[in-house]
Amino acid sequence: MNVEAEIKALLGGLVAGRVYPDVAPAKAGLPRIVYQQVGGRSLNYVDQQVPDVKNGRFQLACWAATREAATALALQVEAIMILAEKIQAQPLGAHASTREPDTGLYGARQDFDVWSAR
Repeated sequence: MNVEAEIKALLGGLVAGRVYPDVAPAKAGLPRIVYQQVGGRSLNYVDQQVPDVKNGRFQLACWAATREAATALALQVEAIMILAEKIQAQPLGAHASTREPDTGLYGARQDFDVWSAR
């Protein structure tokens, strides 16, 4: 299973499967989680071997109808990511709160350093 499929599998139970890459569909229900790879570290070996692991910096954004719900979801996401067995994930700071003015939705996003199988 690739890292994105693993993230969806880990977090899908929190939001009835509403976990989306990059952008949620226009009519997606709440709460929901949107993930995006926003970088990572590349591995380069001197002997020109292809590594069997890879690293990615993933931003996970939790969206809900209230600030309290978004924050509660973000805390659950953080715990699940830290405790994951098939990937190694470490938070890169606390979550940041946001609000989408067009929709009125509340968000909480957090970046994770994630190591996974290649």
